[in-house]
Amino acid sequence: MTYKPKILAFAGSLRKDSYNKKLIKIACKGAKDAGAEVTYIDLIDYQMPVYNEDIETKDGLPDNAKKIKELMWAHDGFLISAPEYNSSISGVLKNTIDWASRNLTPDEVYLSCFIGKVACIMSASPGNLGGLRGLVTVRSILENINTMVLPDQKSISKAFEAFTPDGNLKDPKQQEGIINLGKKLAETIAKLKSGALVASSK
Repeated sequence: MTYKPKILAFAGSLRKDSYNKKLIKIACKGAKDAGAEVTYIDLIDYQMPVYNEDIETKDGLPDNAKKIKELMWAHDGFLISAPEYNSSISGVLKNTIDWASRNLTPDEVYLSCFIGKVACIMSASPGNLGGLRGLVTVRSILENINTMVLPDQKSISKAFEAFTPDGNLKDPKQQEGIINLGKKLAETIAKLKSGALVASSK
């Protein structure tokens, strides 16, 4: 791999024993195996108030929103495991995206930390659909803010019985599928970046 991708990984959940936190860590293994530099973060360490333009106007972006933006700027793509809340995106994930979309400075390009990024999404849920309905919303949001979302995605149903005590998936095929998502993201970013570097050198 001629370019070493930098990938930011997180789950759209705050719960300590979140199924989606377990899932994203499996995908991280795949990305690392493919040669990527992976940064895993827990959104509980970046809590922010619900987005309110009055807060932004009065105080600017919260410190944690600034930290999230800086992390997004520093990475080529995102691995996101998104729980399904009432058939849609979780509040914490939507709020994180909303704050990160806001400009730090007047001359900043709008949506600058999302433009040109590549994302891979997945989900785990106690329900029979595995969070699939929520991924529809997550994909729609990311694509509309100029992040390319890979067509490959996975949803793990009946998550309460899907994991081993050490955080892996009991089903070897599911485990391999999630690992391959991480690999696919790393390989895609590497190809895109390597192609861009070659083009710019001509």
